[in-house]
Amino acid sequence: MKINTYKPKSRLAKRKNEIMTTVKVSRRAGLSVVALTMLLFTQNASATTLNDIYQVAEQMNQGALRSQSKIDALTEETRKLLSEYKTVLKEIEGLRIYNRQLEKQIANQEREMADLSASIDKVTVIERQITPLMLRMIDGLEQFVGLDMPFLLKERVARVERLREMMDRADVAVSEKFSQVLRAYQIENEYGRTMETYGDTIEIAGTERKVDILKIGRVTLVYQTPDGSETGMYNKNIGAFEAVGDEYQASVRQGIRMARQQATQDMFSIPVHGAEAAQ
Repeated sequence: MKINTYKPKSRLAKRKNEIMTTVKVSRRAGLSVVALTMLLFTQNASATTLNDIYQVAEQMNQGALRSQSKIDALTEETRKLLSEYKTVLKEIEGLRIYNRQLEKQIANQEREMADLSASIDKVTVIERQITPLMLRMIDGLEQFVGLDMPFLLKERVARVERLREMMDRADVAVSEKFSQVLRAYQIENEYGRTMETYGDTIEIAGTERKVDILKIGRVTLVYQTPDGSETGMYNKNIGAFEAVGDEYQASVRQGIRMARQQATQDMFSIPVHGAEAAQ
């Protein structure tokens, strides 16, 4: 009886132990699966997170590089703008100095313009006064040429005519007109101090003849034919040329050669009308 009672308990305990062992194994197996699953999930999650972190870090680096490039570009642009600003400041200062100088020059020019305006007013008054004077001077010159000995007559008459034409021209300044009138008087004055010779055609005893004219100041005006056969002089009393004696033939020829610079300067005799002859 004792044996029968003991065996069932042994079998029951053994079964219970088997069941407990199975449960333990099952539990351990379940725990291992869960742990493995969690490990795999954790590894996958970690890998995904690292990739994301790397991508974010890479993006941040690229963004930082781009930002740094922009900063460098802005820094360089700022430096250039600052340099240009300093240059502009220097130019502005130079322009201020230049403007101050221009203001001084303009002020001086304005004073000069005022002086010139006053001078012009004076010149206008002088012009009104000097124009009639020049006309009277030309009239006097024309009368003088008409009463003088007839040397270079065409040239002298033409000079007076040019002066009259000039007086009617509006494109010639009054100062130039006055200068030309004075020059004409100077030329006439020089005629009285020079000895010169030229060829001309004159009327002798009603006949026109080609002769060599010798002018000695305004002292005398003599002529000689090219062949030297006839010598004469201008007679102011009758206003015409007339022949003189042969005694002046050689001396007049010598004077003509001297005037042409074909002979050295020397003394020679010439016919001259005296005061007695003029009466």
